[in-house]
Parts: sequence; C-alpha cells; structure tokens
Amino acid sequence: MTEAAHTTATRHSYDTVAVDYERLLTGQLAEVPLDRGMLAEFVRAVETAEGPRTVGDLGCGTGRVTSHLRDIGADAFGVDLSPGMIAVARDTYPGLRFEVGSMTALDLPDASLGGVLSWYSTVHMPEEELLASFAEFRRVLAPGGRVLVAFKVGSERVRLERAYGHEVTLDVYRRSPDRVAEHLAAAGLVESARLVREPRPREKTPQGFLLARRPRG
Repeated sequence: MTEAAHTTATRHSYDTVAVDYERLLTGQLAEVPLDRGMLAEFVRAVETAEGPRTVGDLGCGTGRVTSHLRDIGADAFGVDLSPGMIAVARDTYPGLRFEVGSMTALDLPDASLGGVLSWYSTVHMPEEELLASFAEFRRVLAPGGRVLVAFKVGSERVRLERAYGHEVTLDVYRRSPDRVAEHLAAAGLVESARLVREPRPREKTPQGFLLARRPRG
C-alpha cells in the first residue's frame, strides 16, 4: 500500500528535528502540574484495573513522557513513526524499549495492553486516520484498559513550515474536546474524565486531555 504524502512528510520532519526536539523539550513536564496530574491519574487507573498493566506510549517521540511514566511506576514502552525520534529515544533512555511503528497499524496483539497513551501524537492526523488510530487503541487494549489522549484545542488545521529550528512540513489539527470524545466513542471507548487548561506562554491554544476506557464485556 502506498503511504500517504502527509505521513511521509510527518516522518521526514520529525527525523529532521529529533535531536533538537529532545534538547528543547527536556524537563518541560516539570513546568505543568496539571499535565502531570492527568498522567498520574492515568497510571493509577491502569494499575487498579484487572488485566495487563503494560502501557504503550504510542507516538512517543524521543521518549521523554515514556520515561516519566516509568518514573511514576508504569511498565511502559514507546512506539513512534519516526526512526530518527526512536534513535534519540533509545540513546537517551537506554533502559526503556522503543520501536518504530504506525498508530494506524500497530504490531501488537489484541487486548495486550492495560493502557495506551497518545500524548499529542494524533495532532498531525486527518479525521480518517484519527478514527483508525482510535480503533487500533481499542483493539490493543484489554477490557477495562485505559487510554489518555492529549491534544490541542480548537477547530482548524495549521500548516507549520518551521519548528524546533528546522524547516518542516507539518499539518497540525486542533480539535474540540467534544469532537475527540465523539471519535473515541465511535471506536468503542468510553470517556471517564476530561481536562482543558489555559495555554502556557509558548502555547497558542488551550490544551485538552481525555481519559477513556475500553468497557468490559
């Protein structure tokens, strides 16, 4: 199957920025207690549910949030579309497992995970790919498993041509929490909590977080 042009452009862009991405974003979570709170609640929900407890950080980038998950007690690994990002992740966090892969066709068994984290990793996806990714999230989650999706709040597509000090070609999709919740529901995932926070100084939009679960039965 021929890869979509925007997928190729996204991979190439993140291969290009990988080293500077890690350098510029290291330590960022320390500045956002609400974000850390949602991650902590996600990990708590995974740990207290019956079934597997492994967490997949899908679209993990250079692994900084995967590392945070480990630090707060999760059995976490990372998957990302960009080989360049995965190379930096493996070098920076050698004690963690990272693999190259696509969120729309995960190389993971059915019902094998207790948690799926999508930390801004769907922001470059048009609607049809977002739906395919959420369907994959449900497939790989065990019944009772949790998913946490972080996203940029809005209702438009923005083209980025420069980021992290490099020329890139990236479409960024901003979505309303209700829209993201609708897509999760369409995939068979039930919302359990949401948070929208104001943008920090370097952010252009509010930031959204949705926690959902795969129902049992």
